[in-house]
Amino acid sequence: MQESRLRIGIDVGGTNTDCVLLDPTKQHTESRGIIACAKSLTTPDITTGIFTVMKKVIEASQVKTDKIAIVTIGTTHFLNAIIERDVSRLDKVAIIRLSSNFTRSIPPFSDFPQDLKDAIYGYHGFVSGGLQIDGSLISEINEEEIIQQCEEIKKRKLISVVIAGVYSPLDTKYNQEYKAREIVEKHLPGVRIVCSRDVGTIGFLERENASILNASILRFSEYVIQSFKSALENLGLKCPLYLTQNDGTIIAAKQVKKIPIVTFSSGPTNSILGAAYLSQVKHSKSSILVADVGGTTTDIGVLLPSGFPKQASAYLSIAGVRVNYAMPHVHTIGLGGGSIVAEQADGSFTVGPESVGLSLTKNALVFGGSTTTATDVALLAKHIEIKGGDMSKLTCLSENTIDKSFKQIQLNLSKAIDAIRTSPVDLPLILVGGGSMVIGDKIDGISEIIRPTYHEYANAIGAAVAKIASVVDTVISLEGGISFEKVLELKKQDAIEAIIKDKGAVRESTYIADVTTLPVQCSTNKVRIIIKAAGEVDLTKAFELHNRDSIRSEIKKVVKPEATFQTKVLDYKPDIKNGIWNISQTDLKWFSMGCYVLGCAGGGSPQCEYLEVRNILDEGYEIKIQDHEAIGDDDIIAWGGIMGSPAVSIERLGGTDTVDALAEVLKFTHNEDCQALMCLEIGGANGLQSLIMASSKYFNKPLLDCDWMGRAYPTYYQTTLAAHTTGLLAPAAISDGVGNSLILTSANSDVLTDVILRASCGEMGSRVGYAGRPSEGHLVKKFAVKNSYSLAWRIGRQIAYCQETNSTDQVADRIIEEVGGQSSAKKLFTGKITSVEQKLYKGHSYGQIVITAFDAEDQDISSSDIPFVETKGTLRVPYKNEIMYAEHEFDSKKKILASVPDLISVIDTQSGQAIGVPEFKYGLRVIVIGIAGSDLWSDCEKSRELGGLKAFK
Repeated sequence: MQESRLRIGIDVGGTNTDCVLLDPTKQHTESRGIIACAKSLTTPDITTGIFTVMKKVIEASQVKTDKIAIVTIGTTHFLNAIIERDVSRLDKVAIIRLSSNFTRSIPPFSDFPQDLKDAIYGYHGFVSGGLQIDGSLISEINEEEIIQQCEEIKKRKLISVVIAGVYSPLDTKYNQEYKAREIVEKHLPGVRIVCSRDVGTIGFLERENASILNASILRFSEYVIQSFKSALENLGLKCPLYLTQNDGTIIAAKQVKKIPIVTFSSGPTNSILGAAYLSQVKHSKSSILVADVGGTTTDIGVLLPSGFPKQASAYLSIAGVRVNYAMPHVHTIGLGGGSIVAEQADGSFTVGPESVGLSLTKNALVFGGSTTTATDVALLAKHIEIKGGDMSKLTCLSENTIDKSFKQIQLNLSKAIDAIRTSPVDLPLILVGGGSMVIGDKIDGISEIIRPTYHEYANAIGAAVAKIASVVDTVISLEGGISFEKVLELKKQDAIEAIIKDKGAVRESTYIADVTTLPVQCSTNKVRIIIKAAGEVDLTKAFELHNRDSIRSEIKKVVKPEATFQTKVLDYKPDIKNGIWNISQTDLKWFSMGCYVLGCAGGGSPQCEYLEVRNILDEGYEIKIQDHEAIGDDDIIAWGGIMGSPAVSIERLGGTDTVDALAEVLKFTHNEDCQALMCLEIGGANGLQSLIMASSKYFNKPLLDCDWMGRAYPTYYQTTLAAHTTGLLAPAAISDGVGNSLILTSANSDVLTDVILRASCGEMGSRVGYAGRPSEGHLVKKFAVKNSYSLAWRIGRQIAYCQETNSTDQVADRIIEEVGGQSSAKKLFTGKITSVEQKLYKGHSYGQIVITAFDAEDQDISSSDIPFVETKGTLRVPYKNEIMYAEHEFDSKKKILASVPDLISVIDTQSGQAIGVPEFKYGLRVIVIGIAGSDLWSDCEKSRELGGLKAFK
């Protein structure tokens, strides 16, 4: 085995299963080291197809099986089980959360599609445990609590368990999830246990979701892996079996049985790696684009200088579930060899997304069919022929049709490339896949087009040549003068040792493939480090064969519930009786979308708060909003929100910190019987926090339709109350949700009130609930920004309408009309983000994006009666948590189009929704709108200073 060096790579596609046998030491020869290759139809049981195609390759190569060192398979078989909701392959899952008092109001499965939840939900429970963002304890785990949870799981006869702890990916000292696993193993022998830290990274709900999906298919994965191994044995292969992972690496079959979710989307990754191998690209100094063109779609990915595919952003959706484990960043468009060409009424041509697909050789003109396809057009435009085709069948196509439709093909691909690239620099493009012949030799933004041989086997080749990797993801503190460089080197060593010890890499082949450092917003001296080490698998290590599992069951599908009837957006009427607005799920969804627009790219995403409020309503509690005029001048109005880092909110979600803080300040000021609540900050997550506090689950008070900002601001002295009064923010309270509260009785200034409490916030986990001094009714009437929730609702309603009618390119127009027309709001600019800069300073995110106007032919915004203020040049948009101003530049002339206190929001043209600082990335196609701020921010010198640019310095 030590002399073995040949590799078999297999890719299981929806139609075909591809297989290659290659010698990677001969990559630079004309054959690229490929000894044999074959295709076979994919079979329903997957394994038969794999056996058949491997047999073909081995027989064609006449290579002895003992010369084959490794077999690697890429498959979406596990993902299909979840997509199809196949209960014969899915198990119900129990979840034990190590979260102390946190996360309870957002229980597991909160954002699962109902049919999938019905298929795999078993039980959930909460116990002590969890960490803060700095790695310190929230609380120790309690063995008795865990044993009690084991008894509940045992009663329900569940065999799959997830253990999920707050900030568990940072837990290198206490190992709480692993200790809890030992307790569960002792009391529930034989159950399959998944620790969330082994599945995902920071982002509690998404990591837990991924762990649940993973746990649900553990039994099935054991069966599949054993079937794969049996196929190898039946061919006389005794080499190790690996599967390809989503991030471009491979994982031993034995480990896949524990974490099958890492193989869910490895096909596009294998294509990228195979393209790089065939093109002899290795550790390029720049990124390289790869397009895999099939019959119906094109997948475009990015090969990084590290040699690995670029990964997707932190969060993505699988089978309708939001997760955060490693997945390739792939952009897919409806363009392929079978794409249908159609002439439009205006004389233009569309190509795709409709396609003849696998029927190309039957339906395309060149093969005697009656449908004009991308292949037909490309053959004439490129003056080439195709095997089995008859070029005389294409004489019906005019020069105009050929020219316009072929240009449209290139434009479609160019737009897709813009959506995935990370800089304006021209990059090379490797084309693979059977449909790649429809692509021309010149594409905007591409420096070179590479068309390698064996391109139709790129996926299988990528599987054969993939490496192994290990990732270290941790948050470090730089307090006390600790050198960042020294800590980074230590963490790099940890990553190298991890890949050798845990993954079996050859030490001499290991290297650091990628290092990412992320400052923790609103938390000083803390940095998150993500380090990826890579290397070659040690093929000299023995591969242990296990006894075959006999896990078979009848195939049966979950009976999906009938789709519930949803009222059309414009038909929906809110429930308002006697001046009281009873909030529904529909209202809540629109609040969530509207609040993020009013957040001006800051304020934090309302997603977690949306789930929490939705659960409150599902539990039967009520939330009521009323007009501010309904209160008396002497009525007491309480208010508060979240203070601290949004980074903490993605882990320590669903606590009672804001509720506890408000209770403390009401008790201290003897105002427990206050008449109503109001919102501190309508923009972002805090807009929904007030709904939680006002609900009948907690304070059961009416929530006034107003707030103290009318938007989002970085600090809590930037309120219309502080802009028109002095000393009315204190007494103020903060609470961490686990019993630690602090009351600031007084301060010399409103600024100091904020500064002092934020300093304490850093010592209490970098996120706390905050409540200011309750206000008298006459102050609210005079100084609050009115109709805040009504405005958020109206904006969200228009976004929902545009999504419902597939008219998201019109969302800016509809928002502008809703907020008062062109006298109150403007479409400032549209284009794509071409530069993103960000840094952290004193706990705030500073940075800017640059948006470049679309070319005339690249414009995809429909015409409208509302013009853009500017349509050429660039727009620079700086921010400090929230956007400060928008500066236009064209022909070396600069002009400020809008500035705080006016609201400036960035809208994604695809989804129609607002995007915030965390979502800013190169290539996004956006519209920037400006909305006039409240007059309360401009009616005196103090308000102009607090709300204007001067306060952002």
